[in-house]
Amino acid sequence: MIKPYYETKLGKLYHGDMLKVLPKLKTSSLILTDPPYGINIAKTGRVGGSVLALSKQHTPSEWDKQTPSRIAFELMRSKSIHQIIFGGNYFSNFLPPSPCWLVWDKDNGANNFSDCELAFTSFSFAVRKIRWKWQGMLKEAPEKVCHPTQKPVGLFMLIIEKYGQDSPTILDPYLGSGTTAIACERIKKRWTGIEISEEYCEIAAKRIESEASQLKLWR
Repeated sequence: MIKPYYETKLGKLYHGDMLKVLPKLKTSSLILTDPPYGINIAKTGRVGGSVLALSKQHTPSEWDKQTPSRIAFELMRSKSIHQIIFGGNYFSNFLPPSPCWLVWDKDNGANNFSDCELAFTSFSFAVRKIRWKWQGMLKEAPEKVCHPTQKPVGLFMLIIEKYGQDSPTILDPYLGSGTTAIACERIKKRWTGIEISEEYCEIAAKRIESEASQLKLWR
């Protein structure tokens, strides 16, 4: 039995390589995750920037130097009933054909980021678009950015509420700074996270703890 790095009443965060941790966990209803795209975006620690906001400095690292292996995607599919995997266009050779892709429209105007991001899903619905503004100071909702490829909590809440409403457990094997866990905490959904970086485990734990503390004040 493996010991969580951090846990709340709703979820557990494990520190380690998902290839080693995930086989030890129970099968989850839904995987919602954002794996490394293999574009080396974190090499310098400075990502993006636009006409409205300066780029933010993060710790330089090589976690995005390459994509996860085929084995990682096979493992994710074997340990979950359904999957929503951001950056699916970077992993198309590892994923089966799907009629339902999610298109995240960032509504971000002129900057160095892509206008949209694509997420593979294992569902049988038609392609769907979700608009959630994510540009510098003009975000859909204010949110501190702690990770170079951090996704908006509100975006993940929308996705879980629409596609995970019948899923009692949500798993993110590439938790990063904790967005999936925070989204689950807000809508009272059970979650499990795995993160290989101890630095980001600590960041995620602090973000989740802060979220849990704020939710207690409103209950």
